[in-house]
Amino acid sequence: MKKLLFTITVLAMTVTMNAQGNDGVTLTVIIENVLNDEGHVLSALHNEQTFMKADGIKTSHNKAEAGELILTFEHIQPGDYAFSVLHDANDNQRMDFENNGMPKEDYAMSGNSMQMGPPTFSDAKFSIANEDMEIKLRF
Repeated sequence: MKKLLFTITVLAMTVTMNAQGNDGVTLTVIIENVLNDEGHVLSALHNEQTFMKADGIKTSHNKAEAGELILTFEHIQPGDYAFSVLHDANDNQRMDFENNGMPKEDYAMSGNSMQMGPPTFSDAKFSIANEDMEIKLRF
């Protein structure tokens, strides 16, 4: 009887572990230096097809709170991604620009490339493998 119970337990654990592997991994994004409590923090996980063209494949809309914001995205499949985040202080659901074209609101992008002009997917991309992952972005 003990042998049968042990075998069933091992089998159940194996099935559970295999199912978790097929569900993808968890991506934790830590956003540092939120300067104030105004508006919301909008963020999106992108693949190459959605980057700078459409809503992300996973998005988040959180009330802004000064300090650090931790976001969790589950069931992410292995591949190349980019992450964008905007502190939409005036809650108009878009990035606002100065007359000279510079952003008025805080933003961050994975890859931390500080180039002039819009970011590219190749500059912002990071790879997710088969293990949970954490990235940090700073406004």
